[in-house]
Amino acid sequence: MRNLRLMMKEQTPLYIFVGVLFLVGVVFGALIVSALTMDQQQELGDYLGNFFVTVDQQGLPAAPDSYWSIAALNLKWIGLIWILGLSVIGLPGILILDFLKGVLIGFTVGCLVSQYSWHGMLFALVSVAPHNLVLIPVLLVSSAAAIAFSLQMIRSRVLGQRRTPVIRPFTMYTILSLVMALLILGISSFETYVTPIMMRWVTPSLVQAVTTLGLQ
Repeated sequence: MRNLRLMMKEQTPLYIFVGVLFLVGVVFGALIVSALTMDQQQELGDYLGNFFVTVDQQGLPAAPDSYWSIAALNLKWIGLIWILGLSVIGLPGILILDFLKGVLIGFTVGCLVSQYSWHGMLFALVSVAPHNLVLIPVLLVSSAAAIAFSLQMIRSRVLGQRRTPVIRPFTMYTILSLVMALLILGISSFETYVTPIMMRWVTPSLVQAVTTLGLQ
């Protein structure tokens, strides 16, 4: 555990780098919303309106059914980052994944706010923000560890610098990834069992907003 803390401390500059990259993706995703045409915005508004009505009337799928799909989706991010970190050519892919995650969140929140103003912001705060407050740091820590391991492989295998035993760094890298995967399972539980309840709290106001917009 001490070695893990030391490794994470040494990777602080990488945390800052991937964090900034993620924030750039969030901004880019929000800007994409403003670039949509009127027809695209209308289609998006219709889809969101139908979704809110469905959630308000029927709720979301049963928790046991949705848990594993949510957990699998989140674990795929960790697994893909871990695999990309093992190869030299995977380094750009890690950066793309971090940027893409930011774009997805920025676009989602931007759509909700652009369509429903403060109602949309409230829905984003209960549906997007809670689990991502932990999920995003987990992904960024995993990405920083993957980048660090990939850079070590580049220095050792490609640039021809003094070769160091790879077993210990690989073991630490894998253990960290497994710890992050366990956190992912806990986050998925929150997203499955708690987030839908909070979504049901705010959907009535959104349904009312959809009805008001439909009457205008």
